[in-house]
Amino acid sequence: MERATLTDKLSRALVLAILFIGCVAFIVPFYVTVAMSLKSQSELATSSMWSWPKDLTFENYRIVLTNPIVSFSMFLKNTTIITFISTVGTLFGCTVVAYAFARMNFAGRDRLFLILLATMMLPGLVTMIPSYVLYAKVHWVNSMLPLTVPAFFGGGAFNIFMLRQFYRSIPRELDEAAVLDGASHWTIFRRIILPSSGPALATVGIFTFMGSWRDFIGPLLYLDDADKQTLELGLRTYSTLNGTKWHLIMAGTVLVSIPIIILFFVGQRYFVKGIVMTGLK
Repeated sequence: MERATLTDKLSRALVLAILFIGCVAFIVPFYVTVAMSLKSQSELATSSMWSWPKDLTFENYRIVLTNPIVSFSMFLKNTTIITFISTVGTLFGCTVVAYAFARMNFAGRDRLFLILLATMMLPGLVTMIPSYVLYAKVHWVNSMLPLTVPAFFGGGAFNIFMLRQFYRSIPRELDEAAVLDGASHWTIFRRIILPSSGPALATVGIFTFMGSWRDFIGPLLYLDDADKQTLELGLRTYSTLNGTKWHLIMAGTVLVSIPIIILFFVGQRYFVKGIVMTGLK
């Protein structure tokens, strides 16, 4: 008994040590970024990148935000529009499709779901060129349409899979009782399934928001005009123009990351709960 208790304690200590090392590995790069963004150019040149600035300065952020060539306010507006529409479209598309796979019986349902899961194995590079050719044929290139409209048509295989697993954990007796009362599939979906799906929907929303906000390849492919570009492209342009002015580049990086950090901490409870509840079955 004592040996089992000792083994459990050692296992727990090992797990905690691994988690601590993982946390440090993720936190240190962000710490370095913030520290460099708060240093003046002279202090950055004479101090280690690991050291915290002796004289904190927010001048770097003012310079980045007021740059006349790279307008971060315009990039912020474009990124916000794309991210908002993409997130709403994904939540709408994946909830509807996941409900059909989880709660409706129709011919070929399981085969279609297997095909859907198989698409998750395809690297993005495989579909990149065909997608670009398709959008070019319908004259969507150099617009926000390729980055927003596809979200309404399914919302992605991973999101559908995750919501389907969650919907399958909701008791079927609720559907049967609603059918006896004359409820349609739309009524069951709207009045029973959706109100019970808050944590799962929050998880999908956070994933989608983070992916759309930090997307670089999509805007790089489809957005040509400077006034339509996003924060990621603007940050790349800014780093190209400023060369080795790392204090300014790091300030821009922090500005781009702030909304994601705030969203994660605000929705952390729902995010963790959604992951746990989705894995019940």
